[in-house]
Amino acid sequence: MTKKLVDCVWTCVRLLLGALVLTASAHAAEAPAPVVVIPLKGAIGPASADFVVRSLARAATGHAQLAVLQLDTPGGLDLSMRTLIQAMLASPVPVAVFIAPSGARAASAGTYIAYASHIAAMAPGTTLGAASPVQLGIGGTGGEPSRTGKEASATNSQADSQSTETRKQMQDAAAYIRGLAQLRGRNAQWAERAVREAVALSADEALAQHVIDLNAADLPDLLSKLDGRHVRTVSGEHVLATRGAAIETLEPDWRSRFLATITDPSVALILMMIGLYGLFFEFANPGMVLPGVAGAICLLVGLFALQLLPVSYVGLGLVVFGLGCLIAEMFLPTFGALGIGGIVAFAIGALMLIDTDVPGFGIPLGLVIGLALFTALFVFVVGGVALKARRRPVVTGAEAMPGSIGVMLASEGAPPGSGWARVRGERWRVRGGDAQALPAEGARVRVISRQGLTLTVETLEAIKPGHS
Repeated sequence: MTKKLVDCVWTCVRLLLGALVLTASAHAAEAPAPVVVIPLKGAIGPASADFVVRSLARAATGHAQLAVLQLDTPGGLDLSMRTLIQAMLASPVPVAVFIAPSGARAASAGTYIAYASHIAAMAPGTTLGAASPVQLGIGGTGGEPSRTGKEASATNSQADSQSTETRKQMQDAAAYIRGLAQLRGRNAQWAERAVREAVALSADEALAQHVIDLNAADLPDLLSKLDGRHVRTVSGEHVLATRGAAIETLEPDWRSRFLATITDPSVALILMMIGLYGLFFEFANPGMVLPGVAGAICLLVGLFALQLLPVSYVGLGLVVFGLGCLIAEMFLPTFGALGIGGIVAFAIGALMLIDTDVPGFGIPLGLVIGLALFTALFVFVVGGVALKARRRPVVTGAEAMPGSIGVMLASEGAPPGSGWARVRGERWRVRGGDAQALPAEGARVRVISRQGLTLTVETLEAIKPGHS
């Protein structure tokens, strides 16, 4: 009887454990995959593009069901935008672009990113559009006086060249966004107008014109509305189960923050200038080491940042030329001409350094003026100190011995033809100059030259006994 009771209890325990395991497995199977949120705010540049690309790769590695790119941008660099879009198009994880919070915008490059997304959504009070490419040249001749002959022909040729360049940029931008619209099944006609006419839409207007897929008040509302939606990516079709899914917000790591800092055009210019200051200080005062090492590091980091930005090489050349003129001013008798020319060349080059008008990538005029004045002051001060140091007489070492005054000592123990003298408090072996006889003991002598440990001297005058 006892044995049957034990068997019955053991059977019940096993059934209970099995039910618990099945329940746990069912809950694990029903738990939705996480949703990754990638905040992107501000101008789109190399740092933000790198952050989004690595975040999408992390979302794919972590088997996320959806990546939400929360967007608020005035635009950005074309190369960075295309790098980001390529990562979105190749992502196996569906990407939803959510223009939020209220008051945010997706202008210029942000419009392309929204069109490239698998799902596009906007919060109330946000805007989308104004995607015209930034003009690199000044087209048209309106407002100019009429010209005739060769002058008019040259002007028209230049205008035609600028107009052709503008048309090429416009056609390329329009074709690019039109292709994205066709890929995602969105309003291609309005997308082309956003590029050619710089038009923009509010959230309700964008939904009504089929530019976006839905409106949502906030992120939980967006995930609630996306639940059950079918999305096709390069890895196949996905069914979203976003209701109640865990949300993981990714923040920029140290690499992204560092890249964002150094790729700021103002910071890149300052780093390059610090590098040049350090190298100039090291060359003007050899042996300091620290300024040279720090300068080389700053210069390399600044140049690395500049190669990620749309740099005008004419502007960079003017900056370097201006610094060269300021340095040459210290060594050439130009009475300030090179110095003034160097300051002007540096200021113009710094203003031309970044070859784009995209918001967030300009160099402030105040910074340019401040750097120009500081550079001139730095070069003149350091160069002046270096020149003064070079003009000072040598006071130590072998070079300081010629011209020194000494007193002849007794010649006991000296080799034939030589004697002893006290020079600068030290006992030296001496010999007479031009085959002259050595002065007598107590005579004052002047050092003519030095060969090894022997000095060549000449007589100054005899001194009274007892004086030295």
